[in-house]
Amino acid sequence: MQKFIELGKKIYDLNNPREAHRFAVFIARCLINRRRMKRVVKFFDGDELLRQVAENFPYVYEQPTRAFFYHRSTFDERVRLIEDHMTFLRTTLAPKAVLDLYSDRTLELWSMELDESLGSMRLVLRAEPGQRKEGLAALMLLLPDGETIYQIMFWIARDRSDDWSMWIGALQGPNMDGAKDIIKKITKKCHAYRTKNLILYAAQAFARTLGLKKIYAVTNEGYYANNHVRRDRKLKTSFSDFWLEAGGHHTDDERFDELPLIENRKTVEEIPSHKRATYRRRFALLDGLDDAVKKNIAALIRR
Repeated sequence: MQKFIELGKKIYDLNNPREAHRFAVFIARCLINRRRMKRVVKFFDGDELLRQVAENFPYVYEQPTRAFFYHRSTFDERVRLIEDHMTFLRTTLAPKAVLDLYSDRTLELWSMELDESLGSMRLVLRAEPGQRKEGLAALMLLLPDGETIYQIMFWIARDRSDDWSMWIGALQGPNMDGAKDIIKKITKKCHAYRTKNLILYAAQAFARTLGLKKIYAVTNEGYYANNHVRRDRKLKTSFSDFWLEAGGHHTDDERFDELPLIENRKTVEEIPSHKRATYRRRFALLDGLDDAVKKNIAALIRR
């Protein structure tokens, strides 16, 4: 009981009435699910590296108690995916890389210069408290001032076939003044390649580099909350449409679509002659992103 109280104090700001209420609910859920929570504590306390991860990122104790990750997820499913994710990182990445990820540090995977007004854009791997509803880490496209252009929240876990897979919990775009103009500039700089396609391409490169076998992404039916739906019940953004447009297909679980590990590229014959130079530059840009992700992930891999 005392451990959960101490954890709750780390997770919630008790000076905020709403946070204080969440703290009380957290303690109650820990008591109701005492056996399950003991399993979580045992998992993290049983390994020194994971103990440090949980010390730095105590939200791993909160996530099983709340309806996070995807719609109708169960307590046991949330515990299992957290264990899977941490086990994969523990056995794949160097200890320092795992600790850096869960210590408010930024692991840079790629960058590109935009223009004088925007500076450079970076692709980074990060884990932030604000992302914990949809995943356990995120790939983010950031501007120099820290503003997020696009981000994909995800976790790594085994699928029904026991294959290690990336699971995308959400895709989020920019929320800043002048976002449309910024996206337009970035799209032009990427040779007419949309920025949300760029972050998905980065996720595919990341998954391939780590040797993951599949990519799954939550659909409109699978999103854990409903804040992607307007009051008139029309979608602000349709995850499902974008996944299908990106080459994905439905699975027997309506909450998830499966996405390709490699983006399908048009052949030279399929591209109108007046656009071929643009496509060549675009493909060169994407190949450069692939190479950078491979190089930077290689530096994080356990030896």
